[in-house]
Amino acid sequence: MSKPTIHDRFENLPTASEASRTAAERRPADAEMARVLGTAPLRMASDPSNGAIAHWKHGALHDVVAPMADHVVMIYPTGLQRLERRSGKSVAIGTARSGVVTIIPAGSSARWDIAGPVNVVQLYLPQTTLERVAGEADTTAPGDLLERTGHPDPVTSRLLMSASDVLEGSAALDALFRQQLTDLLATRLLAAHSGAPATVQPAMGGLSPATLRGAIERLRSDSDADVSLSALASDAGLSRFHFCRAFKESTGLSPHAWLRQHRLEQAMNMLRDTDASIVSVAAALGYSTQTAFAAAFRKLTGETPSDWRKRFG
Repeated sequence: MSKPTIHDRFENLPTASEASRTAAERRPADAEMARVLGTAPLRMASDPSNGAIAHWKHGALHDVVAPMADHVVMIYPTGLQRLERRSGKSVAIGTARSGVVTIIPAGSSARWDIAGPVNVVQLYLPQTTLERVAGEADTTAPGDLLERTGHPDPVTSRLLMSASDVLEGSAALDALFRQQLTDLLATRLLAAHSGAPATVQPAMGGLSPATLRGAIERLRSDSDADVSLSALASDAGLSRFHFCRAFKESTGLSPHAWLRQHRLEQAMNMLRDTDASIVSVAAALGYSTQTAFAAAFRKLTGETPSDWRKRFG
């Protein structure tokens, strides 16, 4: 009597080498996540040169994630959930919770088993961004990102959480903030989650007076002007990485913090010196809604625009 054949139920799962694909064969990360999670993101913001940030809430997951074009970095604002990742016969188990990160490197594939609901913020980071940041920071060429499953990293978690907090609001202000944070996140990933950890060189002085004046003039221009990090750095003849460092050395503030302070002063002047409605003030400063403007104003002053106007108007 012949013995029954015993099959390994994981033998057909992709191995790391089998999962690797050319860039042309890889799916966009947002599209693959939407397919696997079976839902749409609650909020999402993208920048062609930086990638995208999306906030999802999804249910149980038992599926193979196909190779994606970008690196996917995940953090978990709330909740507690078991994560299981299988690639071939390799198994990684972690817990989705605050203060940890999960990383799916571009081109990798694995089966994921998650028993219940998850609240997750995802960063879709192009390899070109990692290479640009490594070059601008005068580091060696980046090694491959490491796979992580619920890996403790409160620094990356806080940075990505901050970026997700500005998925709505003033388009120019929030876009500038996300661009800065994406570069910081790329720097952090190179240092802590790369096969060849990078060492970033220290800052080397501030901007010249003429260059600083030009940057401030652009930041002070109307809300339709291009105040992206790329435009500011190009005007200064610097990389984005070095421009941010030099601007902060000169002013004590990052470009985003300087612009946020400037917009707050504009808002206060309009609330105090004009009869413009709060809706009009919000629109003039580039906020998508009055609610977004009021939330940003209150975060900086501790008061709503209406309450502030009553006291000082």
